[in-house]
Amino acid sequence: MRRGLKITLVTVTGAALTLGGASACGGKKAGGDSGDDNGKKTLKVGLAFDIGGRGDQSFNDSAAAGLAKAEKDLHVTTKEISAQPDEPDSDKESRLRLLASTGYNPVIGVGFSYTASLLKVAKAFPNTKFFIVDADGCKVEGANVAGSCFSEEQGSFLVGAAAALKSKTGKIGFIGGVDVPLIQKFFAGYEAGAKKAKPGITVLPPKYLTEPPNFNGFKDTGLGNEAAKGQLDKGADVIYHAAGGAGIGVIKTVGAAGKWAIGVDSDQYNQPAVADVKSHILTSMVKHVDLSVFNFVESVAKNQFKPGTVQYNLQNDGVGYATSGGNVDDIKTKLDDLKAQIVAGKITVPTKPQ
Repeated sequence: MRRGLKITLVTVTGAALTLGGASACGGKKAGGDSGDDNGKKTLKVGLAFDIGGRGDQSFNDSAAAGLAKAEKDLHVTTKEISAQPDEPDSDKESRLRLLASTGYNPVIGVGFSYTASLLKVAKAFPNTKFFIVDADGCKVEGANVAGSCFSEEQGSFLVGAAAALKSKTGKIGFIGGVDVPLIQKFFAGYEAGAKKAKPGITVLPPKYLTEPPNFNGFKDTGLGNEAAKGQLDKGADVIYHAAGGAGIGVIKTVGAAGKWAIGVDSDQYNQPAVADVKSHILTSMVKHVDLSVFNFVESVAKNQFKPGTVQYNLQNDGVGYATSGGNVDDIKTKLDDLKAQIVAGKITVPTKPQ
C-alpha cells in the first residue's frame, strides 16, 4: 500500500462511452497518470457495473461497497460506468476499452455478461490487469485476467431451509431475474435446502422475469411486483428472489401482503428502498461481491496479482445468510448445523434444479 494518495470518485452514466464524456467528469482528464500533491502515481481503478448500476441495493451495490473500501483503505482513484438494459456486447466492450485506454488499471467488469467482452479487451491491453465478478463458468484466460465466482447454491440452501422452517402454509416460492444457469443455481440450492429442512414442503415452480437476451429482469421492479403477486396467489408465504434491482418489487409486494420475503446479494434488511417492509424480510442470501472486489484491488495494489479465478463459498464466508432483524434467531442453530455439514462435505448442494 502506498501512503499519501488521494481518493477521487467519479460516476459516469452508461451512455458515456466517448473520450469526451469521460474527460468532462470532475473537471479533469480521465486519461494519463494521476498523482498526489507530491507527484506520486495513484492506482486508478475502473469499474463497469452490470444492469441496474449503483443504487440497485443488491448485486451492484455490493460491488460498490468493495470499491468504497478500496478507496478508504488503499487510497485509490476510481471511475464507475453503468450498463444499459438490452445493450449488445459491443457496448460492454466499448465501456471496458474506454477505461483501459484512458489509463485505468486495473479494470473491473461486474457480472457474468461482461465475461466475453472483458476477455477480448484484455488481449488488447496486456499491461492492464482485468477482473470479472461472476466469471461465466468460473473460467477466465490470460496472464492479466482474474475473476471471482460464488457458490450461490450453498447460501441459497441455507435460506431455503429457513423458508421451509418458517412457512405456515407449507408453500414457498422463488423468483429469478433472468432464466440463465447462474440464476438457476440459486433455485437449485433453495429447493434442496427447503426439502432437507422439511421434506414435506411444497416449492412452487420458479418464476423467471425475463429470458435472455432481455436482462430487464434484473432491473424492472414492476416485473418483480407482478411475479410476487402470482406466487402469493398460489399460497406461498415465503418468497426468495434472485432478481437484483427488480427484487425490490418482490420484497415490497410480499411485505405489503404480510408474508416473508428473502433478499439476495446484500443484506437487504438494511436497504432504504424497502425500509417500510423490512420487518417482513426473513433473511437475505449474502453474496460477498464486495469482498471479491476489494481483494482483487488489494492484490494489484500490493503487487500480488495472480491470474485465474477464486471461488467464494461457505467455507471462506464468501456466501452466507443475514441475521438482521432477528427473524431467524430461533432457527439459527439449525441453519448453522446445515452450514457445518456443507463445509464438512456431508451435504453436497446441487447446482442445477433437480
